[in-house]
Amino acid sequence: MRHILKIHRSLNDLLPTAKHEYTIRTFISAKDKDRWLALNNKIFANHPDQGNWALADLENRMTENWFDPEGFFLAIKDDEIVGFVWTKIHQDLVNQDPVGELYVVGVDPGHAHQGIGRAVSVAAINYLIEKGLKRSMLYVDADNEKGLGLYTSLGFN
Repeated sequence: MRHILKIHRSLNDLLPTAKHEYTIRTFISAKDKDRWLALNNKIFANHPDQGNWALADLENRMTENWFDPEGFFLAIKDDEIVGFVWTKIHQDLVNQDPVGELYVVGVDPGHAHQGIGRAVSVAAINYLIEKGLKRSMLYVDADNEKGLGLYTSLGFN
């Protein structure tokens, strides 16, 4: 049975960025959607929620009121998308300030262990801080040891 954790992090001070051999930039739909979709489906091939997306799945999310391409970060190496993090800002919580979410984080398996997940996550966290948010959260499968290791090292608990 699948067990999903919801973990949180305070957003106070900007996180330092590390030097790396790839560029981090935001999502450009016309340029990136097909390549992102292919990478997403590669990374999450066996995931019940994030895997096996069609272009319509991506386009449907891009029409949601929370979608902001400025909060959708890509790691690019040699003009190839090698990792990403997509954020959401939940504005409609009752009696709560808005909360930022790291909605989807993914790294091409062929580029694992290069700090890509950390770099795009730091960019996303800093983006949420710069938006004035005080709290962030994410959902992660309890058996995702690599993901949990990254997220706890970034201050989520």
